[in-house]
Amino acid sequence: MNTREVAGITGISVRTLHHYDKIGLLCPDRNPDNDYRNYSDEDLDLLQQILFFKECGFSLTEIKRFLANPNFDREKAFVLQKDCLLQEQKRINAMLKTLDKTMKSWKGDKTMTQPEKFYGFGKNHNPYEEEARRLWGNETVDQSNEKMDSMTEEEQNQVFVNMDQMFRELAKLCRKAPESEVVQNAINSMYRFFNENFGVTYTLEAFAGLGQLYISDSRFTQNIDQYAEGLSAFLRKAMGYYADSQKNS
Repeated sequence: MNTREVAGITGISVRTLHHYDKIGLLCPDRNPDNDYRNYSDEDLDLLQQILFFKECGFSLTEIKRFLANPNFDREKAFVLQKDCLLQEQKRINAMLKTLDKTMKSWKGDKTMTQPEKFYGFGKNHNPYEEEARRLWGNETVDQSNEKMDSMTEEEQNQVFVNMDQMFRELAKLCRKAPESEVVQNAINSMYRFFNENFGVTYTLEAFAGLGQLYISDSRFTQNIDQYAEGLSAFLRKAMGYYADSQKNS
């Protein structure tokens, strides 16, 4: 098949196919008479692999490296691609549920929490994960991801709903002294919540570090202060006091 025929059956532009050839990703033979590209069945199989990898979010550089590896196993690649696409299917299904709930909420038939409004968005990329890995290491974050992945969509959603309610209750206390008994009891419940729901054991140091992150990372500050102005700074003090008092008890 020539380039235009391949473009016609795949929906990929001729320009893109030329680019794949230029970077050495997919290089068909050339017709000696006119120098046109001739795509064989093997080339089309390779193109299918490339497109599957692209749909899974891999860059062209990564795909080229995969395919050039002498240990590349097409069967294993299919398994990986299927897992990636099934995960994306789950994310899209979650977004469809969120859209359906939002439509009902807009009509006044249902009330949604703030986390529910965004359930399903950005599940393949956690903007806090890089920072978490820097602070607590890969093992802790991987354990947390494994815990969340083992849950059903409904179970994950319930965790976010419970966390939303927890921050609402904490917001009611942010005018009290961080070291007061009522606040420290709430912070103790917060500490237990994190340890029981995310598949990791937070040390007291890590818990205090999380409180510090609430004020040092604007993404956390903005999200938390939606519940009450200054809540992030209040929690940093309360969580730090809790960690110190538990270590000294």
